[in-house]
Amino acid sequence: MLEPAGDYETLNTRFQWSLPATYNMAAAISDVWAAKDPERLAIRQVLTNGDVRDWSHQRLNQAANRIANAFVAKGIRRGDRVALLLPQVPETAVAHLAAYKIGAIAVPLAALFGLEALRYRLSDSGAKALVTDSAGLEKLSQIREDLPDLDLVVSTDGPQSGVCCFDDLQAKASDRFETIASTPDDPALMIYTSGTTGQPKGVLHGHRVLFGHMPGIELSQNFLGRDGDFLWTPADWAWAGGLLNALFPALTLGVPVLSHATRKFDPEFAFKLLEREGVRNAFIPPTALKMLRAVDSPARRFNLAWRSVGSAGESLGRETYDWFQGEFGFAVNEFYGQTECNAVLGSVAELGVSRSGAIGKAIPGHAVAIIDDTGMPLPPETLGQIAVKRPDPVMFLEYWNKPEATRDKFIDDWMITGDQGVMDEDGYVHFVGRDDDIITSASYRIGPGEIEDCLIKHPSIALAAAIGKPDSLRTEIVKAYVVLKPDAEGGEQLEDDIRGFVRERLSAHEYPREIEFVDELPMTTTGKVIRRKLRQQARDEISVRA
Repeated sequence: MLEPAGDYETLNTRFQWSLPATYNMAAAISDVWAAKDPERLAIRQVLTNGDVRDWSHQRLNQAANRIANAFVAKGIRRGDRVALLLPQVPETAVAHLAAYKIGAIAVPLAALFGLEALRYRLSDSGAKALVTDSAGLEKLSQIREDLPDLDLVVSTDGPQSGVCCFDDLQAKASDRFETIASTPDDPALMIYTSGTTGQPKGVLHGHRVLFGHMPGIELSQNFLGRDGDFLWTPADWAWAGGLLNALFPALTLGVPVLSHATRKFDPEFAFKLLEREGVRNAFIPPTALKMLRAVDSPARRFNLAWRSVGSAGESLGRETYDWFQGEFGFAVNEFYGQTECNAVLGSVAELGVSRSGAIGKAIPGHAVAIIDDTGMPLPPETLGQIAVKRPDPVMFLEYWNKPEATRDKFIDDWMITGDQGVMDEDGYVHFVGRDDDIITSASYRIGPGEIEDCLIKHPSIALAAAIGKPDSLRTEIVKAYVVLKPDAEGGEQLEDDIRGFVRERLSAHEYPREIEFVDELPMTTTGKVIRRKLRQQARDEISVRA
């Protein structure tokens, strides 16, 4: 989609959207390459035992055609919701493509979801079909009676009572299927928000969401699609990051994707996998990058082929950015968006758009501003809310069955993100924090990101989260929840050392007046810290003492 350019200004000035009248995600991801270069590698799956399964575009497309035919035979129709409760395996991609081919709406669900999370999403979406594995079936058995709309359940782990077998459906169906001619605005994909600030909402996207992602993802990988490119992400393919920041754009560009299903991110193994498979491009969320910092001398120990790394999902932070560039000799391309409107801000180091502590600039094709509460754009260096102007091909259609929430997401033509930020004189946007995460202390407004970034510089700290704890004198005080490195031991002396460490590097009003050492932080399945749980925990402490 992007024409080569030597600088950001030229690229941005001459960029124009060319959205076709008909656009189907399955056609863009799979049909084109299956016809153009059928033997081209699409997905390389590394199994837990180390064995490798290669899927060509032809194999992927034919499998999707078979499942599409099976869906139709089982009564799944255009507009029906097809839920996918699967890990990072090729069958996940097959099921997605099959749903798009018939005009159904794919609803990806994280394999790590518990019963309540699954019940809510399957019920709220009115899913008519579910494709899952044996682990998912075990969970489903406990909530099935609460899901009257669910007619079809398909298992990728072989036949079971009352469940259709994925492989059997393929074996009995034709490998030919004519993908429907969708419009860009036809519903295709519904991803539930992470629930960091409240009950998750179903974010409904049209087929154009993939088209809208392409510029941002190409740039975040320093022009993804060059000869030899090979992409991997540890992000779950049930998340917008795994699907739309990695899997789908790569396949659309003909870039093969490495697949490896794992229940827990292992930084040492990640480097071994990158080295063994010769991965050239990676999408790695900030939390995973921070965990990679714990590996000793990775650039020296591993022969890595990567040329680009993109990161998004939460604030990367100056410390992690600087560590990565110092260790590997090139910059992480941070980018930004939301489930509702993704990859709208970003960096591209190859064009010189990269700055420690900043997200980046507006991706070509997207109008992004810092606005006030009335929707007026603010001048540079002024704190306000990050907003994206409609129309925009990457922007969501609506919140599922929540028209009021959809209306509340906009001020005039600006889609508000709920994220506070500042744009500098050069057009770089600096993330400050979620509206709900901003700490108000003694009239100061404090973003947690800067505090957390400072905390993880401390030699004893592995991960940290900062929240505002209610205080009668200051409105709120800064409280830090800290996960220590294995060789560190908590105690009053370390607490005092941490306070002094932050106070010296930031300011007297930003250091954590309270520090609590914890074994782990509450996180969503996408690796974002759920600060509202920590805030509630802090409020509960006050109630108990009262």
